[in-house]
Amino acid sequence: MELYDEIPSLDLHDFTQGTPKQKAAFVKALGDAYNAIGFVAIKNHGLTEDMTNQLYNAVKDFFALDDATKQKYEKAELQGQRGYIGKGKEHAKGRSTGDLKEFYHIGQPKEGDEVTKDYLDNIWPDEVPKLKKAGITAFQTIEKAGLEMLRAIALYLGLEEDYFDEKASKGNSILRPIHYYPISNPDEVPEDAVRAAEHGDINLITLLMGASADGLQVLRRDGKWIPITALPDQIVVNVGDMLDRLTNHKLKSTIHRVVNPPREKMNSSRYSIPFFMHPRSDMDLTCLANCIDEANPKKYTDITAGGFLQERLAEIGFGKK
Repeated sequence: MELYDEIPSLDLHDFTQGTPKQKAAFVKALGDAYNAIGFVAIKNHGLTEDMTNQLYNAVKDFFALDDATKQKYEKAELQGQRGYIGKGKEHAKGRSTGDLKEFYHIGQPKEGDEVTKDYLDNIWPDEVPKLKKAGITAFQTIEKAGLEMLRAIALYLGLEEDYFDEKASKGNSILRPIHYYPISNPDEVPEDAVRAAEHGDINLITLLMGASADGLQVLRRDGKWIPITALPDQIVVNVGDMLDRLTNHKLKSTIHRVVNPPREKMNSSRYSIPFFMHPRSDMDLTCLANCIDEANPKKYTDITAGGFLQERLAEIGFGKK
């Protein structure tokens, strides 16, 4: 298996607007990368520089508010699925120390139809009214790119190109602006506390808008951590645990983390905005028959996307175990 020193870069236009040869080459390169390391960097994804800047500006304005104001938008009964989630509330699976971050959850906009009627309402801060427009615009743009990525994945898996369309369109996805907040005195936080401990994502795929500082790393198959870097016009797209389950570990949900900066830089902020692309809750995650054979027996029990999400939320500090 090829060991990458950096994650591969691909052009989504090759898939959406290219020749049949370019489209086929994109599908193969994507599948090879997801088999080997689980991450790629993509350009021509639809997000403009203006969309990105508007969202980041709104996000920075929100996180600059005092803690008491931010906590008005933290609703414990929503199990962290909408609105603000405070500092140190989330931890990686298998850990109890909270990550050094705070974040805000924006979910699928409700449109009054059968698909979205049971989703939770979004929460919008009165103090930063521009967050609503910027957040919904980015959400819908990234979701569109995610659906194209899933079409390429479907072809790689030998499925019909539209296999994921109804399962993931208007899915239970989350846009998560994250603030890795400054630490003025590193001695005051737990010794093992990090910005984001090593973990795999819960969802089908994650599309990351970028980050304002270094620190994101992926665990390669040989156990070496390598930095994830992308150009300003790229987003990073990785395999999540749901897609790993569906493909019986053919496509790999790769462990990744956000490490702390050098001690002298702990007093600086870092921002990033991942889009966790979830399917609709009733999607069946039973391993695909064509991903199971004598050499690769079935690794996972049958479960729906909604059932798996609730299990994982409990493991990272939300919901009921």
